Amino acid sequence: MSDADPAPLPNGATDGRQRGSPAAWQRALPWLITIGCFTYLYFQIDRQASRQGQSAIELLLDVFGRVSWTSWLGLMIPYSAFFFLVDSLVVWRIVNWFNARVRYGDILPIRASAYIISILNEQIGKGVMAVYLNRRDGVPGWQVGSSMLFIMFCEFYYLLSWGTLGAWLQWDRIDPVFHNIPMVAAVAAGFFVLWVLFFGGRLLPESKLRDRQILLAFRRARPWQYLTIIAMRSPALLAAVFVYKQAIGLFGVEVGYGEMLGYLPIIFFGAAVPGPFRAVAVAMWPVLYPDRAAEMTAFGLVQHNFFIFFNAAIGLLFLRRANRELLGS
Repeated sequence: MSDADPAPLPNGATDGRQRGSPAAWQRALPWLITIGCFTYLYFQIDRQASRQGQSAIELLLDVFGRVSWTSWLGLMIPYSAFFFLVDSLVVWRIVNWFNARVRYGDILPIRASAYIISILNEQIGKGVMAVYLNRRDGVPGWQVGSSMLFIMFCEFYYLLSWGTLGAWLQWDRIDPVFHNIPMVAAVAAGFFVLWVLFFGGRLLPESKLRDRQILLAFRRARPWQYLTIIAMRSPALLAAVFVYKQAIGLFGVEVGYGEMLGYLPIIFFGAAVPGPFRAVAVAMWPVLYPDRAAEMTAFGLVQHNFFIFFNAAIGLLFLRRANRELLGS
């Protein structure tokens, strides 16, 4: 069975495969999650402010006023640029493995331009990369889509691997809810073994599912390639642990490197939840440190949102080239 685009039907008929607009609840869900997160944050901050004889707004303004913003920018700007280079390297490596020979320099405008769309949703940003490669380099759309799925699959295991290591290193200091991470990692490891056996043809050899073009990258991938992508991404996470640890100190909260290593991968999972302002990731910080809700809310809000907007600004630098390559002069 082919994943090629279906042939048009006569007289404008439809066959049920065409997709309409998302249901109203699907459009509303990210906003409802965001409203719920910020409502929780308000009450947490208000509770802390009441203990200090202030209003929630006064407390937040005090927190923002105490931060050395030049020091904070000195951390965040180099980190964001470094993440962009590592992220582009991962995309370059995967595209060259499974799709087409593309220079690293030619991947930069593709990845950077996708950051603009990622303000709304990181996964939509990956879809934009697939469209870009399809139009510019002629790579079949389904095959590029398979590479984007491969990236997301490896991102899950990359974050889970580091989160598990961090949980073990800080077992007695992290919140008990994080004690479930090793169990999740064990289940995920078992699934990975079955996944590799399936796409290697040793499990359910008669299945036609693996032959779909959207799964091409998994069919071609070898176990060492999954591990290579995890290793290539790891410098970005280690840099994030250092930067976030230093940055959180500017907000008056001391967190050890081990704690940050345990928490940050899980918070990055929250950052992937669709919705404005990365509300889920922001709300996770006060959950970890409820007595410092105002500081943690301010920290999470500026950390996650500066990162996505600065990366989008990098995308704007490449946008003219991207448009020229897609649409011509």
